[in-house]
Amino acid sequence: MSVTSGNLTLDQLTDDVATGDIDTVIVAFGDMQGRMTGKRVSARLFLEDVAEHGAECCNYLLAVDVDMNTVDGYAMSSWETGYGDMVMRPDFATLRRIPWLPGTALVIADLEDHHGEPVAAAPRTILQRQVARLAERGLVPYAGTELEFMVFDTGYREAWAKGYRELTPATDYNVDYAMLASTRMEPLLHEIRQGMDGAGMYCEGVKGECNLGQQEIAFRYAHALATCDNHTIYKNGAKEIADRHGKSLTFMAKFDEREGNSCHVHLSLRGDDGSAVFADSDGPHEMSPMFRHFLAGQLATMRELTLFYAPNINSYKRFAEGSFAPTAVAWGLDNRTCSLRVVGHGLGMRMECRAPGGDVNPYLAVAALIAGGLHGIDQELELDAPLEGNAYTSGAEHLPTTLRDAAALFAESEIARDAFGKDVVDHYLNNAHVEQTAFDAAVTDWERVRGFERL
Repeated sequence: MSVTSGNLTLDQLTDDVATGDIDTVIVAFGDMQGRMTGKRVSARLFLEDVAEHGAECCNYLLAVDVDMNTVDGYAMSSWETGYGDMVMRPDFATLRRIPWLPGTALVIADLEDHHGEPVAAAPRTILQRQVARLAERGLVPYAGTELEFMVFDTGYREAWAKGYRELTPATDYNVDYAMLASTRMEPLLHEIRQGMDGAGMYCEGVKGECNLGQQEIAFRYAHALATCDNHTIYKNGAKEIADRHGKSLTFMAKFDEREGNSCHVHLSLRGDDGSAVFADSDGPHEMSPMFRHFLAGQLATMRELTLFYAPNINSYKRFAEGSFAPTAVAWGLDNRTCSLRVVGHGLGMRMECRAPGGDVNPYLAVAALIAGGLHGIDQELELDAPLEGNAYTSGAEHLPTTLRDAAALFAESEIARDAFGKDVVDHYLNNAHVEQTAFDAAVTDWERVRGFERL
């Protein structure tokens, strides 16, 4: 089957610039919140200068809150250090067309400091270092992310003006796997799917989910770094396309009291010769000893690395019993009540981590999964029997239920410091502190409704 590819080589980009087909190149990276951040440059300037030397951006872009406010507590960026520059170094393996933006190409950049060293706190760098740890062992990670979102017939600017209240969902009832009501969204969903195919991704399909207007577009698995790049581009592009349709969509983990938006992460390892190192037809449940150690490492580290799976205050609202969002630190064979689900066979033998929500930063989540798995492999941890039945009522240990608790566990984790480095741990602990402090100071609608008259 042929797949539409929007991937570009530098020579192809040069030809497209010469014919006028491309006039703008976006140079961007995923920030701490997983957002596409960067700049648009003239395609001619990109070829003449940026392709070789990179483009500069302020280092505060990895030291701000969601509102882009500069905040204290970051070693790499502050008023005291003068808010210097970073270099966005294009990774040409990611160069592609962006079909929903006329005349535009995009390239993902790695971040470097003034000395040409990688910026340690950059999410893509964090993942690259875990991939390198695997490479030292002759292992290659493959990943897929299943990202859910909710569609609203209310546009983004109107939603903002309304304080995100009284928005009109794109369906009126549960449309899990349903075709009729989902068809109302098909003009939008079709453009998203075709746009992503045209940007070099392999779109597998789309299905309705349980909440109102909720959908999931799935893409074929790829090397873990490529999957996380694609995830970041897709998330940004889907919003841009929705905006053009006069609609809005959200990936937040829990928009209302119904089902939240998940981001299930599938991960498998192969040998650098392409062999299926997770599968063993003679092993228990056809799992190799390496896979069993890897999975045991996930279980041993899941609570202390939850900050990278659930990075925001709202992330923890999704962890509700009986909601298909996991609360139990347990694994099972094709058991969706467990935080870790084992499925597949042969090269497709893999684990699915069901903890992350739609707000997750994919680079950080996959980096944490690799780090936890390597801990299990290095320590040769033994894997308990799979959980059967309902993990919610099994008595298994639970994930932390608040950002504050997750940050405390992350702060105490020697495994996190060994895998990511002290500077990275401190950086993301400060991010959690900023988020928690902002939430603690906020007065919510819930408080006003309960307290304005009746208290």
